[in-house]
Amino acid sequence: MNDRRLTIRLGVLSAAVVAFCFAPGLVGKSASAQDGVTRTPVVEDKPDPTKRRMTDKERIQVNKAMKDELKGSYKTWVDQDVRWIISDEELSAFKHLSNDLERDQFIENFWLRRNPNPESPENEYREEHYSRIAYANEHFAAGKSGWRTDRGHIYIAYGKPDNIDSHPSGGSYDRPMEEGGGNTSTFPFEIWHYRYLDGIGDNIDIEFVDTCMCGDYHMTIDRSEKDALKMTPGAGLTMSEQMGQSTKADRFSGGGLEQLGKGPGTEQNASKQFDRLDRFAKLMAPPVIKFKDLEAYMVSSKILTGPPFLFDVRTDYVKITNDTVLVPLTLQIYNKDITFNTKDGVSAGTVNILGRVSNLTGRPLFTFEETVSATSPSELLAQEQQKRSVYWKALPLSPGLYKVDIVVKDVNNPDHVGTWRRSINVPKFDDDQLAHSSLILADVMERVPSKDIGAGNFVIGNTRIRPRVSASQAIPITFHRSQNLNFWMQVYNLGIDEKNKQNGATIEYTIKDLSKSDDKAVIFTASETTTKLSPNADQVTLEKSLPLASLQPGKYSVSITVNDGVKKQQFAASAPFIVD
Repeated sequence: MNDRRLTIRLGVLSAAVVAFCFAPGLVGKSASAQDGVTRTPVVEDKPDPTKRRMTDKERIQVNKAMKDELKGSYKTWVDQDVRWIISDEELSAFKHLSNDLERDQFIENFWLRRNPNPESPENEYREEHYSRIAYANEHFAAGKSGWRTDRGHIYIAYGKPDNIDSHPSGGSYDRPMEEGGGNTSTFPFEIWHYRYLDGIGDNIDIEFVDTCMCGDYHMTIDRSEKDALKMTPGAGLTMSEQMGQSTKADRFSGGGLEQLGKGPGTEQNASKQFDRLDRFAKLMAPPVIKFKDLEAYMVSSKILTGPPFLFDVRTDYVKITNDTVLVPLTLQIYNKDITFNTKDGVSAGTVNILGRVSNLTGRPLFTFEETVSATSPSELLAQEQQKRSVYWKALPLSPGLYKVDIVVKDVNNPDHVGTWRRSINVPKFDDDQLAHSSLILADVMERVPSKDIGAGNFVIGNTRIRPRVSASQAIPITFHRSQNLNFWMQVYNLGIDEKNKQNGATIEYTIKDLSKSDDKAVIFTASETTTKLSPNADQVTLEKSLPLASLQPGKYSVSITVNDGVKKQQFAASAPFIVD
């Protein structure tokens, strides 16, 4: 399973300590009882001692007594078993329970809430959790149990990283430019990379350093901490220090989180230190659902009370590894459906988006939240309402079937809510089969700066590509004649000739006018070979742009045919589009 930390919500429980006071009743006879007259004694109303507010001293004593009771297996459960996954609210509630019966019930519900399949007697989450603890104890022990170490903490909370850059012996290290460049010697260190962590973000790098050389790697947000020569004068200099543009003493004079020194790629480090602190805090805290009001529409199929908020969604598939596929979800919202409020000459509309991807058993795998805004001078509002707002979220998934739920809400009109629910089948790209990604038709396709490669909205690899979205799969995408037709696709598993170590596939591009007969339909054709694109690679990326000014309004299609001369395999992919 894709390990991840599950989002847990628990209302704060409270336990009241009740004191029972008993007083003997006084029974007596009045003087007139001798006359045979029984009189009911008058009882004065007194304050109920159980409802009396405790003093601060009493409250402290009660809390201390509760904590003293937390011992044995319950203390072990809190301090060890669930230390890295229990929320502050849950921990506070558990410590305030008054007896073992309540604690047993709490523990049972704790795991039940996390069970991906509540109907099953087995709890996949609990089994995976204890499996991670066992792995941490076996692999990360360092004079203390592995679960107590920083690596054990992260592994238990987030599971196995997607890849690890390990330097178990330290030694010579060529710094990347963002760390100042130059060569130095390091302590043992590891960088764990997660492609995605729910509630934290994409492309998360977590650095661990063993400064004691004893196997106890601790998590750090200071990338200079692994530099074993940082305190040695004249050694391990950055490029800037080698050229005399700065001195090693400058590293320690500027304050901040890191002591990397100056270099060609370090200008932005100071401005990013708050991002590093924020990410560190998120790694240590459980994620939360931001739009709780929208979750009701997702988990309970709540009935919409207002007019439905319509929006379009497109799904694409791009191979990352054999076991992981990038699935970009592109949402298109029509600005005319957004409620705009005007103030001080500015019209603004806001839409909240909540999305969730679950497996077939209903266990949530990814949750994403975003706010999309549209603003315009009030006099240009009519033009703004003719536009569309596009939101993009790319999720790494394993091949298989999933359910996607998306809910959008018009913030300025709370009853204006829209829902979208579909199942998606993420394909598997087998090594022995020539294959391709989705064929994406886009209105924007451009190179991104090197610092943005693989990150950011609409970015795949080194290209920003914004897909055009249609109202449904049956309706072709529409372009204007003033635009370019941009199309993007990747080809996988090209055959490599054993003699020259090169691929040998031919690629043909065809544009057809679908209003014409077959013999007259082709209006454009071109071809190229993969040896001209990337001769030694088994994967190539096709990026083409075609001006549409010469095409008359109508319905067309773009086709890409790949014929692999080495594997003797071929495929054809096509997509229709409309020019207006």
